[in-house]
Amino acid sequence: MEKNLTSEFIFNWRRLKLFDKPGAMSDLTPGSTSPILVRYRNRAIAQGDLDFIKNQMAAHPGLGRTGLSQLLCELWNWRSPSGQVKEYACRDLLLRLEEWGHIKLPKRLSFNGQKKKGKEIALDIDTTEIETVDLSKLCIKPANTPESRKLWRALMDRHHYLGEGVMCGEHMLYLAYVEDTVVAALGWGAASLRNPKRDAFLGWSDFETAKLNLYQVVNNLRFLILPWVKVKNLGSKILSLNLQRLNDDWNNRYHHSLILAETFVDTGKFHGTVYKASNWTNLGATAGRRKRGNAFEYHTKAKAIYVYKLKNYRRKIRLKNTQPQLPREI
Repeated sequence: MEKNLTSEFIFNWRRLKLFDKPGAMSDLTPGSTSPILVRYRNRAIAQGDLDFIKNQMAAHPGLGRTGLSQLLCELWNWRSPSGQVKEYACRDLLLRLEEWGHIKLPKRLSFNGQKKKGKEIALDIDTTEIETVDLSKLCIKPANTPESRKLWRALMDRHHYLGEGVMCGEHMLYLAYVEDTVVAALGWGAASLRNPKRDAFLGWSDFETAKLNLYQVVNNLRFLILPWVKVKNLGSKILSLNLQRLNDDWNNRYHHSLILAETFVDTGKFHGTVYKASNWTNLGATAGRRKRGNAFEYHTKAKAIYVYKLKNYRRKIRLKNTQPQLPREI
């Protein structure tokens, strides 16, 4: 381990126990034989990778941070299963490496200021209590326009106990309407990286198998029925309609199918009634562990794990690692 790593970096990664054995090779830079320093987002980072990043910055001095992350994704073939470069993950890696003192990134080419928080977005909506609706007029629509995404964020930040959160990578946002009245909002995103009970349910016997197939699992990260909507059985109906279209929407946007949906219910706040009524399977409780930055910490809030088999479940795909090796220079 290099001596110039910050104490915080060493502390966090030792807690994670992710140091590699001597002689392990880099997952990023083809041909690199440098010892592994750490793993970040399940990628091995070696001294050779740091040198490679520095060489690319020197060879392309006009690139900004976005251009640099896009270039590295191409050279490393760092892509999602749908073929999209994982620019967000790469940018986050570069920021971490700069934070730890390994590299010096170019200055930002532009800065438009932080986007407004959901609570700061103007919201013009009728909050009169709703007790009955015509469920035949219930529909689920993707929040795929700037205005609908703003509405989704505003509702989540005001009324969901976790707020809007950060939706990065593959994700889909939805709004539920009865005619022109919005009654609920849902968000789906990347599955939990480590969920042993889910992996056992799917027959994934080891972490490497799970890691290669995890893109086929989606996490119901947010589900909000607006607090003034008091309609019986509405939640299960909304969830059912959303699941009916989720796989097709995902396939159209990300070009791959889903086999399983998962979610985590804080049983100190909720009973999971909607998921039970929608025939989700309860796999038990989590270990009560959460991630803070680069470290995991244990707390007392174990959550109930619910999963739901999607229509492609019977056609489960088990991939092998056939990632091509790209040339180091362009």
